[in-house]
Amino acid sequence: MPSTLADFDPASLGQRFADWGYKPSHAARVLRAFYSGDDLATASWRGLPQGLVEKLRTEFPSGVTALAARQVAEDGTTKLLLRLGDGRTVESVLMPDFRADRAAGCLSSQVGCAMGCDFCATTKTGFERNLTAGEIVEQFLALRREACAAGRRLQTVVFMGMGEPLLNLDAVLTAVRRLADNALGALGWRQITVSTVGIVPGIDALTATGLNLHLAVSLHAPDDATRARLLPMGKRFPITDILAAADRFQARRGRPVTIQYCLLAGVNDTPEHARQLAALLGPRRMHVNLLRYNPTGLSLRGLTYQPSSDAVADAFVAELCTRKVVAHFRRSRGPDIAAACGQLRERSAGAVATA
Repeated sequence: MPSTLADFDPASLGQRFADWGYKPSHAARVLRAFYSGDDLATASWRGLPQGLVEKLRTEFPSGVTALAARQVAEDGTTKLLLRLGDGRTVESVLMPDFRADRAAGCLSSQVGCAMGCDFCATTKTGFERNLTAGEIVEQFLALRREACAAGRRLQTVVFMGMGEPLLNLDAVLTAVRRLADNALGALGWRQITVSTVGIVPGIDALTATGLNLHLAVSLHAPDDATRARLLPMGKRFPITDILAAADRFQARRGRPVTIQYCLLAGVNDTPEHARQLAALLGPRRMHVNLLRYNPTGLSLRGLTYQPSSDAVADAFVAELCTRKVVAHFRRSRGPDIAAACGQLRERSAGAVATA
């Protein structure tokens, strides 16, 4: 696949410049301009040697990803389907903030996913490959352009899109360092959250980096039996082991871990489930992020999941709050455009297959 400036940091690009016979010190300026949105094809690049400018335009296209599809929901949520250099596609989402000048981004880490979560659309297409750090960065830049066009600033990003970030940790961390770096993406460490279905060695590896990130754990059930039916990975890592790893991360970082919990009608949403979840989290200073399910059709197991009713959902959160668990609902995003993870990609693939 062709290279893009998103594949480089100042040191590696400086080495490339040196190999071409130019000063490595030019790399920092070129990357600042690239992350600011300058188009290599049209930028003036004043002060750079003309030979280097031509070399840049020849060697590095403006980006190796192309927009394959774009959908905008009534609530302003924008979902992008990006086509990669090898023809595969990946999803990214821009979500407007309550503040009119801000937005949050959701990034993917893999093409498809191997976790097999039964209520998720991404898993239906299977796992194809890991994304490179440059491809992750290009998602970020695409969302930043979308935010800018809407008069907003991309304020935070979460790795909650397609794929399991901790199974592509090297590329994810390389991308994160570029996004957070004040000389590149300038997002800041505290504005980045990495989500996982509970890969215990991956959580410990993330903890060992010492990076000042947020961690979110997709739990979705308070007991191993229910969780294993929803998330096959639950058979490998018991909830007690996952929460112990989250404890280690929280002790090292000093900030609460977020517990993601998607309410599914008749599956994990009873008052007893809430009491079990409260018993797990009661001693812990963790925050529960309750999600309203965005239906994705028939699952791999042949089931059709439905969101919990408002009354059931309200009773669930009330039960948690009664037991002093900090919990709130995350706003459902883009239901009118099927904005749940993997839905646009799945639908686009189906359209191609039947064309």
